[in-house]
Amino acid sequence: MCIECRGYMSEYTGSETLQAMREQWASMTGMAGMFVGTILLGLFIQPMYNYDEVRAYGEEGTTQGVNILFQLVMIFIFTIIIIWLARKGLDYLIKGIVMVALWFSLLYSIWPFIYLLAVLFDNITNGFLSIEILEYLMISGSLIVSIGLMILLNKFPEWYVVNGVGVLVGAGVITMIGVSFTPILIIIFMILAAIYDHWAVNKSKHMLELADTMIDLKLPVLLVAPKEKGYTFRNETDKIMQQEDVELIKDDKKVSKNKSRDALFMGLGDVIFPGMLVISSVTFLPEIGPVIFDFWPDNVIYYGPLLVGLGTLVGGLFGYLALMTQVARGKPQAGLPLLNGGSILGYIISGSIAIGFDQLWHNITLL
Repeated sequence: MCIECRGYMSEYTGSETLQAMREQWASMTGMAGMFVGTILLGLFIQPMYNYDEVRAYGEEGTTQGVNILFQLVMIFIFTIIIIWLARKGLDYLIKGIVMVALWFSLLYSIWPFIYLLAVLFDNITNGFLSIEILEYLMISGSLIVSIGLMILLNKFPEWYVVNGVGVLVGAGVITMIGVSFTPILIIIFMILAAIYDHWAVNKSKHMLELADTMIDLKLPVLLVAPKEKGYTFRNETDKIMQQEDVELIKDDKKVSKNKSRDALFMGLGDVIFPGMLVISSVTFLPEIGPVIFDFWPDNVIYYGPLLVGLGTLVGGLFGYLALMTQVARGKPQAGLPLLNGGSILGYIISGSIAIGFDQLWHNITLL
């Protein structure tokens, strides 16, 4: 859950920070585009999964705090297991575990589009195929596309393949979790995760070790924004995040300088947490205002909750901008404190304006 790029000096003045940001504007803008695109994709498919039967813990689980604590504990345990396996040199096992998890999340993003193709085919052929056959083709199509993307990722892990799969996976995850918990529980989750992210990146630094492992295995649990033409992610190796500064002699003085880097990296978790709050907002907030989005059958999105969701996204972008001022300094940064903080502020401010402050909160229980 960290975001990182390498600049040229570890200590920057204000003007030097702005200059570094100008030099990296293309990669930073590209990363922002993937941030927004992932969340908007999740927002697009949300109505397909806005059913009690699909929620991770059912209808009752949407307000139970213990489920959020369980999710956080599982993240910590998963991180420790992956790092332990990496230190034992069991990369093949890491890749297998992560690929299966990614494939499952990928299905969530792909299924709605396979459904659209099935509906389109049914309309064109005037119901030529039975419902049973269409359902079989939908399931088969989803499996073929998702497995095909996993094979492509394994055989050709270039940055645009990693990003494409990463955006789809991220949209699937934010939808799965966003429809499963009310906004107040998501906010608690985000605060706890931000505290953990800060500790994991800046104190224990095991998150940097995890990021290096994922980069070395070319897995789409991060997004990659090249800074230069001709960049190839396939040549990246491990120990990128954990590289130490290099001391140079300049004018008889030692100057700390980071090794150069050709890309900006952002952990997928930095997109997922703000995205979860966006999805939760349009799922659980009161249905205020006219219907704005009724593309999918049965479920729609209303004006009030959508404004709050978009306000949350804008808040996340302000957090992203603040984060970039730190990233430009050339040090690995914990992304969640600023990204989650901006998203939560965006939720509160836009929600207070669009639907009223008292409408933003739900009663929750521990069990």
